Amino acid sequence: MKHVLEFEKPVIELREKIADLKKLTENSEMDLSDEIITLEKRLEKLETDVYDRMAPWDRVQMARHPERPTTLDYIEHLFTDFLELHGDRNFGDDSAIISGIAKFKNQPVTVVGHQRGKDTKENIRRNFGMPHPEGYRKALRLMKQAEKFQRPIITFIDTKGAYPGKAAEERGQSEAIARNLMEMAGLTVPIICIVIGEGGSGGALGLGIGDRIYMLENSTYSVISPEGASSILWKDAGLAQEAAESMKITSYDLKKLNIIDGVVPEVRGGAHRDIQTQAFEIEKVIKQSLDELSILKTEDLLEQRFVKYKNIGDYTYLDL
Repeated sequence: MKHVLEFEKPVIELREKIADLKKLTENSEMDLSDEIITLEKRLEKLETDVYDRMAPWDRVQMARHPERPTTLDYIEHLFTDFLELHGDRNFGDDSAIISGIAKFKNQPVTVVGHQRGKDTKENIRRNFGMPHPEGYRKALRLMKQAEKFQRPIITFIDTKGAYPGKAAEERGQSEAIARNLMEMAGLTVPIICIVIGEGGSGGALGLGIGDRIYMLENSTYSVISPEGASSILWKDAGLAQEAAESMKITSYDLKKLNIIDGVVPEVRGGAHRDIQTQAFEIEKVIKQSLDELSILKTEDLLEQRFVKYKNIGDYTYLDL
């Protein structure tokens, strides 16, 4: 692994030590099998302690891991015959959002997702996965096309947020996101949303209105980053770890709050360690969701979507 997170260093160091002992055993006459077995047992316990009891801030770091699979990675493993479509037919094409048509188990679908880069050059080209308004308008164009041809929509959410630059605001950033929220609420085809990394603020919501919303185990979903929240609350971005604890931004927190429909388990150590296995876990929830949603009549689909969002959160009616 090129990038090791601070909290998982003891695990990586022990793995490397075991690998070194195995290599030494192979290249010499020394029998170190007992020592290797002992260390492997210790590694199993250490992995449980580290990965099965991750703090919210650990999950934030995992969601931001440079090697974490992106929308294009999952498209490659989940779909066939993917054809990317470009442009919003108004201003231009936004590389921070990938959109196109594909087949999922021979069923035509429309796929839309945020796309960040894997290195500095690609991140610059894709604006670090932060879309401009034309990205959201491209996404909406494809979703309206999906509705016309009765194709289910699958979205992958992975962004720090919509791009907050001057040019984006001049071209109607907030209007583009708001229109997506309104239009997605009324689309007459099934919509399945999956948070695969960071789900940041309105930038995530612009692709996040659906009949089913899932999060990968180590992804996050919040109105603001922990650094931003700590800067506002305590005037100190260095308190991001404390902010992450109180913001309830992890998949398990959001499932308890009834904001998402389910948590997709991750490969131990993060999705980047075995994308094929991780894609299989995502495939299961997509198939289950499509099976459940495809049998609904249009009016029932829309009614369930309305009820789903109406029931999110706790509130009290006041008789004024």
